[in-house]
Amino acid sequence: MKIGIVGWGIEGQSAFKYFGPGHEYLIVNEHPRDDFPAPSEKIKINFLSGEKPPGITGNVDDLSYLEGLEACEKIIVTPTSMKNLEKKYPKNAPIWDKVTSVMEIFFDGVASRNIIGITGTKGKGTTSTLTAKMLEAAGKKVHLGGNIGISVLDFLEDVQPDDWVVLELSSFQLYSLRRSPHIGVCLMVVPEHMDWHADMADYVAAKSNMFKHQKTDDIAIYMADNSYSEKIANASPGKKIAYYDSPGARVRNDGMIVIGEPETELIHKSKVKLLGEHNLQNICAAATAAWQVVQDPKAIEEVAGSFSGLEHRLELVRELDGVKYYDDSFGTTPDTATVALLAFSEPKIIILGGSDKGAYFTGLAEAVVKSNVKQAIVIGQTADKISAALRAKGFNNIIFGLKTMPEIVTEARKHAKSGDVVLLSAASASFGLFHDYKDRGNQFKSAVNSLSSLGKTY
Repeated sequence: MKIGIVGWGIEGQSAFKYFGPGHEYLIVNEHPRDDFPAPSEKIKINFLSGEKPPGITGNVDDLSYLEGLEACEKIIVTPTSMKNLEKKYPKNAPIWDKVTSVMEIFFDGVASRNIIGITGTKGKGTTSTLTAKMLEAAGKKVHLGGNIGISVLDFLEDVQPDDWVVLELSSFQLYSLRRSPHIGVCLMVVPEHMDWHADMADYVAAKSNMFKHQKTDDIAIYMADNSYSEKIANASPGKKIAYYDSPGARVRNDGMIVIGEPETELIHKSKVKLLGEHNLQNICAAATAAWQVVQDPKAIEEVAGSFSGLEHRLELVRELDGVKYYDDSFGTTPDTATVALLAFSEPKIIILGGSDKGAYFTGLAEAVVKSNVKQAIVIGQTADKISAALRAKGFNNIIFGLKTMPEIVTEARKHAKSGDVVLLSAASASFGLFHDYKDRGNQFKSAVNSLSSLGKTY
């Protein structure tokens, strides 16, 4: 069989490994990479020779790299590459009958129906990890994958009928998905990736695929008081359950996290290791999902009381001379930066800015004014937009023009005193100054860890 693989990221590489050497391949990618397999009689590779534009895959005008796909018998499209195919091939083109994705291959081939899918704008990785750990603590065999960085094809053949699978699913992975998990969870949804999705309706429609193909005996969990989340879950014909409100897990007025009616107490919020109200929401979402599988309050308490978070999500890098440095590089929207600000009552120096995804910064500027921010360091393509929004709200303690992370961290340190927080939560994507959010976060951590103590606190 001749297989076309569109996009050479984690999923494209896993598809190549999964199907193995017994086939012919055409691998197409927007830009050259140093990890392509060696071309041969059975492996052909197409890519564009020009420099890739900043941003998410799917934004190039030259689609010549896709030529030859029509001759393939199976075409596996990795998530963000789908927009380029849509630009090149009409909706009624015969090629679409051969197009599939890694996620669809997984759903069709997996031995277990016990699949929990988790989507939303932010918190997917944390909630997916919490859910998997809660099920494991209750004695279940669990496989965790998807957008969290583990391709589902890497463990497809290991899944047994009684195992559970927890999948973090992005809007890109859901965009053309024609399968749905047994339990779907939709976290808070706000505008995101407007540089890839045509509009908010397109974004919501992609998320809705999580639930659209469910059956009546499936379960759709959504965040109470988030209209997008509820609308997305309502695409399901299955049972709907709200969280952060009854009957799902929620925080009672006395701070106890409870679930169900009558209430079962799970853990007091003061014993939770994760910072911020948004993480209480994530814990409640995970607890609600796990509760549909096994009602084990001790397992939920154990995980919620010990899990301290994923890398680049409000991660404490270091405390130096009384100043705490936090890496929240994963926060790439104004809403996530706002949530990060609200997680701290201390005076803050915040690092904002990056590449432009079409977001608006008025709400973030209001949060900066109200959240005890001493100084804002603005960088990248969105620096002017963020600065204008801040000034419109009367905030003028703004520093411009820094290009490297060591410069940025050194400047932040100059303005920080003992008891302060330096927070990287850029409210923007990282492209431009950095390769991706991981690179930005790693450079921040490296710069912070390179600082020497002044031998005193001020």
